[in-house]
Amino acid sequence: MREYEKSVIPIIESNYDNFTNSERTIANFFISNREKIDFSAKNIAKHLFVSEASLSRFAQKAGYDGYREFIFHYQNTFAETEEEIGSNTEEVLNVYQELLNKTYNLIDKEQINRVTRLIADKKRIFVYGVGSSGLVAQEFKIRFMRMGVDVEDITDTHLLKMNSVRLDENTLVIGISISGMTKEIIQALESAKEKNATTILLTSKNSNTYQELFDEVLLTSVRKNLEYGNVISPQFPALIIMDIIYANFLKEDRKNREAIYDTTLDAIFERNQ
Repeated sequence: MREYEKSVIPIIESNYDNFTNSERTIANFFISNREKIDFSAKNIAKHLFVSEASLSRFAQKAGYDGYREFIFHYQNTFAETEEEIGSNTEEVLNVYQELLNKTYNLIDKEQINRVTRLIADKKRIFVYGVGSSGLVAQEFKIRFMRMGVDVEDITDTHLLKMNSVRLDENTLVIGISISGMTKEIIQALESAKEKNATTILLTSKNSNTYQELFDEVLLTSVRKNLEYGNVISPQFPALIIMDIIYANFLKEDRKNREAIYDTTLDAIFERNQ
């Protein structure tokens, strides 16, 4: 299994929907490339049948000043690898390692701190999710409720609409849509914003529209066909982010929150007697 390594690939993947067709050609090349070649703008433009200006625009949309800065980071982290077919166990573990490494590259510590403070400061929290994302919402509720947080998960599409009447400026709403395409979650977050609630979207899609609509967009790692769950559980990337937030939340007031957690466990134990 690989060590954590810096890579520009997760950044390209999270911005993929923002690219034009020409820029997606460039993105596809850098995502799939495994060979060390001449990465100069002139050579890559000729190789991909695109203009050097397209390379520059692609790099800027990916968050770099230009193609030169992008390719500097790409070359520094580029490692020639060979595809190997291993056992089923190795395949599963390598997928987990890939997603962990991508999360490492996407995580924004300052943003995690902001989200942690919102969870601590808001009077009530609602976590929205349907399908596999609904399982993450349920886990979020269980984890943070044990820490004394007033949190509720909503995983029914009808209840998502009805819940808007319960929202105000003292409410935090976290919507989970790993694909970024679950319209019920996006619409519910938009309704929450209209009610002056603070909104967070947890997704793999780094959309400029989402950045403008919601207070925070937490990016998760992504892998092709992950939503089908044919190798690992599709909610895994979102669970990683949840665990990072939870660990950060616990760290900020560890003594007091561990005491609350112990009290919760005692209550559960007494009830089971």
